[in-house]
Amino acid sequence: MIDGRASGALSRLFAGILVLAAFAGPCFADETAEDKAFKEQMRQMQQQMDELRHEIQGLRKQQAAAAPSGAAAGSVPGTVAGVPAPTPKAGKEASSEPLFEKFLKGFYGTLDVSFDDTTKGINGLTAYNYSLVDPTNPNSGYVQGPAKGVQQIGRLGYMPALSTNKSQIGYRNSHEIGSSDVDFIIQVETQLALTSSPGLKTTYTQQSNVVSGAIGLGDTFVGLQDNTWGKVKFGTTYAPYKKSTDPMNPFSGMLGDYAVIMGNSGGDNRVEFGTRLDHSIWYESPNWRGLVLNALYSPGQNRASNSDNIASGESDCTGGNVPGSGGITPVTCSDGSFSDAVSASLSYTHGPLFLTAAYERHMKVNRSSDITGIYGSGNAASVVLAAQDVADEDAAKIGIQYSLPNKATLSGILESLHRYVPSDLEFQNERQRMGTWFVFSQPLSRVTSIHLGWAHAFRTPGDPGQHNDSFETPPGGVPGTDTTAGAHANNTANLFTTALKYRLSDNLSVYTNWAFTANGPAAHYDLGAGGRAVTTDCHDASDATGGLVASNPHCWTGGRLMGTSLGMVWKF
Repeated sequence: MIDGRASGALSRLFAGILVLAAFAGPCFADETAEDKAFKEQMRQMQQQMDELRHEIQGLRKQQAAAAPSGAAAGSVPGTVAGVPAPTPKAGKEASSEPLFEKFLKGFYGTLDVSFDDTTKGINGLTAYNYSLVDPTNPNSGYVQGPAKGVQQIGRLGYMPALSTNKSQIGYRNSHEIGSSDVDFIIQVETQLALTSSPGLKTTYTQQSNVVSGAIGLGDTFVGLQDNTWGKVKFGTTYAPYKKSTDPMNPFSGMLGDYAVIMGNSGGDNRVEFGTRLDHSIWYESPNWRGLVLNALYSPGQNRASNSDNIASGESDCTGGNVPGSGGITPVTCSDGSFSDAVSASLSYTHGPLFLTAAYERHMKVNRSSDITGIYGSGNAASVVLAAQDVADEDAAKIGIQYSLPNKATLSGILESLHRYVPSDLEFQNERQRMGTWFVFSQPLSRVTSIHLGWAHAFRTPGDPGQHNDSFETPPGGVPGTDTTAGAHANNTANLFTTALKYRLSDNLSVYTNWAFTANGPAAHYDLGAGGRAVTTDCHDASDATGGLVASNPHCWTGGRLMGTSLGMVWKF
């Protein structure tokens, strides 16, 4: 119980709060002499309130010290009858913060909503017939024939939309384990749908069984931490590879997020080396004189030797693809599902310089649907090559960031993606290439900053083809029936992004940005990858699916996607 002195102190504290509330309104008016007087009174009352808090804490400590050693359980907070209170851990002070206040401080979140206006830039693209220059010589090359007469379907110009961008809410806390230096830590996170109804991730081009807004759809884990050796966590998280260069991406969640190209081996809105990894174990080191090491292992939990099953305990295929997304019947996980995964990063910070290197590997990545899409299901070559198209994929990158004396920052990333397939599959290997990213950020004032970014995707060894760019006959294929974009396809791409940010307060900011994806004739990099609810891709509009050029929706390569966005972000 708190005695009369503490009760009197509490009364004065509540009276101070009431007086403080009475003067809260004028502080938002213009800076007049009367306002200054109000502010001075408020400052004095705040000082009195702080003194009262200290007085109450002192009284509580005196009561605890005066309690008899055999007091009943509960008479002194944190003790049990006959058992002394635990000694605070070395290097830690006993917290006098009320339990409820500590609980509330564990909540955090981001609310990000934008108004977008984007175009796919595919209007006027045409699918053509191609034929051999010499029908008797398969190596004579191809000539473009007449148009097939298939044009895009749907709204092809600019379309306005509201998007929820990387919004989430979460809770984190820690629990001291006895008198040891080790803490038990937890974090639970979920995505938020602010501009749409939460539910299954379903669009007219894919359907997923993952429920947006479900608890745990985010970085969620339990673990142990110690100031000496670091943290060990168990759960779901963005991998160290993805996180290693987050400081070099000022467009995170916006149109033109560098994930449109960086870590994106397929050119779609699914970022293979920028996704969360489920059922993972990872280690985060403390800061050793500027060095930080992170390492992760994720068991695939897939009973199929070629990774085409849904992993045990999951609702979708691994890697962000869904059952049947490759168009194969019967439905399988054959469009990028993988087994085990490992990821690691090492960073070094020294003054204005930040360096990082990262590596990630996915084992037994199943992409047999690419083969079926080229040959169909009745070709003998399809059976042999589809079985081979299960191979490891990895990504490696180095990044550097430097802060100039005028607070501007320059950042650059060099990335290498690789798929380990045999030579007879190189003609359709679009998962292996180099990529670069450069960004310049400059504060214009205390609350305003501007950011400019450019990413480039280099050419790949091969390309399975995406409908209107397919004209070569694959090895063992039937001329005129089995087609691919082949080894000479120009599938390079450039991404240009700008953003202007204005901070209204410590927690609230607004931004506007512009982004442009310029695809080569055989490329299909999108706009909006990296965590947005509304993305812009290469597909035209239809509610039918299929793999032939006469079916819809299908992907039109060579698009020049562009968009502008106006958004608001609140973080707490």
